[in-house]
Amino acid sequence: MLETSGRLLRLLSLLQTHRAWSGAELAERLAVSRRTLRRDVERLRGLGYPVHATQGTAGYRLGAGAKLPPLLLDHHEIFAVALGLLRTAADGPVTGIEESSLRALAKLEQVLPSRLRHRMDTLLTTTTTVRAGAVPAPTVSADTVMAIAEACRRRERLRFDYTSPRRGRSIRTVEPHGMVSFGRHWYLVAWDTDRTDWRTFRVDRLTPRTPNGPQFTPRELPDGDVAAYLARRLSSQAWPFQAVVTLHEPAAAVADRIWPGMGVIEPVDDHSCLLHLGAGTPRDLAWMITSVDADFTLTHAPPELADALRIQGTRCLNAVREA
Repeated sequence: MLETSGRLLRLLSLLQTHRAWSGAELAERLAVSRRTLRRDVERLRGLGYPVHATQGTAGYRLGAGAKLPPLLLDHHEIFAVALGLLRTAADGPVTGIEESSLRALAKLEQVLPSRLRHRMDTLLTTTTTVRAGAVPAPTVSADTVMAIAEACRRRERLRFDYTSPRRGRSIRTVEPHGMVSFGRHWYLVAWDTDRTDWRTFRVDRLTPRTPNGPQFTPRELPDGDVAAYLARRLSSQAWPFQAVVTLHEPAAAVADRIWPGMGVIEPVDDHSCLLHLGAGTPRDLAWMITSVDADFTLTHAPPELADALRIQGTRCLNAVREA
């Protein structure tokens, strides 16, 4: 009986993915015969779970209905949820949800079997989340995040007060496209109706005004992806010193060496690619370029960058001579 009950729970867990499973796939996952699988499906139906047969594949899927199964997670999924909640509670950039995260962790722990509860307790009592860097990330209001998310989903114009370090406080009207959590900040990517161009806004610097404006027809985003567009904006266009470097390796070979916000890779051919990047000083640019660990050529760069590279090269040569 215990073995059958455990198998039914595993079957429910698979069906909760809301994909259509063939009978052969389910039988293989559960290590049972097709006949046993059919009996287990009938048991679930007898308990009120809407397990529907799929046409053409001789399979099953979980349908919508008044009686749905409880949330079932395996131990890997439980730890993923626990770590996410722990990080949010300890160092979340969105204010007002720390206590909710802790309550959710407590409820999750209470419903776990004793073996998994012990493992989760071990994880929580021995794990500390620390964000790299001395300066904490700016926090944003949960209400602000939800207001922006709703405007994006409903495709409604958003009006807000925005504080810029350079231009001070202003009222902006935008067509919001989406939000991105990038590095230590949340950003809104939107079409600025007053400036008739795409803009990015730090969410911690804006305060939404209500009500929202009229609905709009979404525009085609530059780079085709909100994250790619933001990466390009943050890595080059927003910095006082910008450069384009030809790396003498294919883009796929160096992609893992470029961290988020460092730069944007543009493939050229099977042997090279372009790296677009920016920084606050020529010295930072030199450090970032050489950290990629690839042969390179300066394609477009400020004159100060060549000097910074010479200084760095001389420093390295002197260190080798003294070794």
